[in-house]
Amino acid sequence: MKHIIILGDGMADWKVPALGNKTLLQYAHTPNMDWIARMGRNGLLQTVPEGFHPGSEVANSSILGYDQHKVYEGRGPLEAASIGVELADDDLALRCNLICIEEGKIKNHSCGRLETEEADVLIRFLQEKLGNGRIHFYTGVQYRHLLVIKGGNKHLRCTPPHDVPGTPFRDCLVEAEMPEAQETADLLNHLVLESQKLLADHPLNLRRMKEGRDAANSIWPWGGGNRPAMVPLTETYPQIKKGAVITAVDLIRGIGRYAGLRVIDVEGATGLYDTNYEGKAQAAIEALKDGDFVYLHVEASDEAGHDGNVELKLQTIENLDRRAIGPILEAVKGWEEPVAIAVLPDHPTPCAHRTHTPDPIPFAIYYSGIEADCVQTFDEDAAKAGSYGLLRGDEFIREFMKH
Repeated sequence: MKHIIILGDGMADWKVPALGNKTLLQYAHTPNMDWIARMGRNGLLQTVPEGFHPGSEVANSSILGYDQHKVYEGRGPLEAASIGVELADDDLALRCNLICIEEGKIKNHSCGRLETEEADVLIRFLQEKLGNGRIHFYTGVQYRHLLVIKGGNKHLRCTPPHDVPGTPFRDCLVEAEMPEAQETADLLNHLVLESQKLLADHPLNLRRMKEGRDAANSIWPWGGGNRPAMVPLTETYPQIKKGAVITAVDLIRGIGRYAGLRVIDVEGATGLYDTNYEGKAQAAIEALKDGDFVYLHVEASDEAGHDGNVELKLQTIENLDRRAIGPILEAVKGWEEPVAIAVLPDHPTPCAHRTHTPDPIPFAIYYSGIEADCVQTFDEDAAKAGSYGLLRGDEFIREFMKH
């Protein structure tokens, strides 16, 4: 049996009074997700272990069965793997956002949708001005980039910028969690302040502001760690001989690479509401024909949640259902070799909260011959009645892969 996990990042949400006190999954028109829930089995999954921040790096690697107490190293090392940066044992890799600061406050975590081509100009400029044998900036995708500090100490308290929109940036600067990390914290805060001086008058930012767009006027390092000790999925699950990950997000690419999956890039996959759903679905179908495991990740709902945009998030959920899940179901239903399908988010990103929460998320599993439970729709409340109950740790992936 082949296996595909279809993940709508941040799809889960809280009840919205303006939607009749329904969640977005309850309100959205999702006939294909509902079919999987109705014909399959359902449950809730705790993707964020107690004591861990509800980041996508934690939630997605947990879904794949990785014990966070053994592998967690933050986002930076995963994004390093994604863009092909080999880390030495003493390298500290950090996610390095380009953000917008106005009047001393963090306006947003993404500079109002910075294009990768624009960001590359700024990252190369910062490397020229601030980089050296110890400090290196690498271009990633859109506003998400990489900063590597040779010999840096990872015991830092860093604030994800998407958690604190509207907050004075000085209240959120890097702090050392132990005396040995103070030098690294001071260095990172120095780089933040120097980047603001350098980027304020950069021609690209002056042009963006003239056009009424947000300036990319500061770096923001967070999510730092060393190279993680992740065992490839092929060693844990022998039935995975040729697996693939499809995503527009560096972080998920990095998880995929450490998990032993090949990364498939799709033209027009943006990580936003305008992503190429059809292209990602077709790439998943082709990867299943050629292999036996696919992790299809779609970021759009998470970004809409961070923006607090209920209407846009509803659109992203319905697009995932109609433009990706529907074509995949239609394509695989007649295959001689059956395909097990799981659909789920990684964590909630409630529009009212505008950041991730650690609440359990709904999931549904379907394959030919499965004994369906009583659940009729795919949403947070319906999944509570599912026959799987509440799963934790690697229970989901082991249940999914045993068929």
